[in-house]
Amino acid sequence: MRSMWAIAKRDVRSFFVSPLAWVVLTIWMLVCGGQFYIMCGWFAQNPSSGGSDNPVAFFYGGTVLFFLALLVFVPILTMRLLAEERQSGIDEAMLTTPVTPLAMVMGKYLAAMTFWAAMWVPTLMYVWICKNFGYADWGATGAIFLGVFGIGLHYMAIGLLSSAIASSQLVAAVIAFFILSTFFVLGIASSVLPDWAEVLNYISVMEHMRAYSRGIVDSRYLAFDVLTAALALFLSVRVVDARRYQ
Repeated sequence: MRSMWAIAKRDVRSFFVSPLAWVVLTIWMLVCGGQFYIMCGWFAQNPSSGGSDNPVAFFYGGTVLFFLALLVFVPILTMRLLAEERQSGIDEAMLTTPVTPLAMVMGKYLAAMTFWAAMWVPTLMYVWICKNFGYADWGATGAIFLGVFGIGLHYMAIGLLSSAIASSQLVAAVIAFFILSTFFVLGIASSVLPDWAEVLNYISVMEHMRAYSRGIVDSRYLAFDVLTAALALFLSVRVVDARRYQ
């Protein structure tokens, strides 16, 4: 447990002193700000549009742009978790220490979830803007952030698994992008594959966020997030363990 926390703190510290991290977070905020500005303008011109009743609910998963941004930024944030150490040879020293593969993976995962939270904390100002200059449903807003946390659970775990498999950071980013894109495309393919619509809607993060934006917390979606993350973390531990034996 102590080694897990030590790894997590080291990774978080190294992340926030990296110039690349601040560049990525700055670009992320510019992308989010641009999307929110466009949505506020659209709602101002269509005050009785129906559907999502405020820009906040529409911003968090109401458009494909939300998920396309995640497909780019998540691989960039997670590619360095294990691949960087493997590429530089540092992992060999760590694998010969008493640190267990489970502690290493969970430490990296805690750091990854800290990165994920850092991405979303600044977006709370959008809720403040809607609350002070429009309308914000606090129940739906709470459900939305629960959904965002759930997406982070399995997105960052998949990114960590990709970093464990890859021999370099670039390869890790490509693998993560491919896996996440495959899940996303399958999730929106229900109209093309009606026989599989129920299953595809279940794995669709867009369907998840549509429910959360209405204030509906579906335990099936949370179960999917947790189980997918658990599977990805289990595989990551097995990959690290196999490298230790090698």
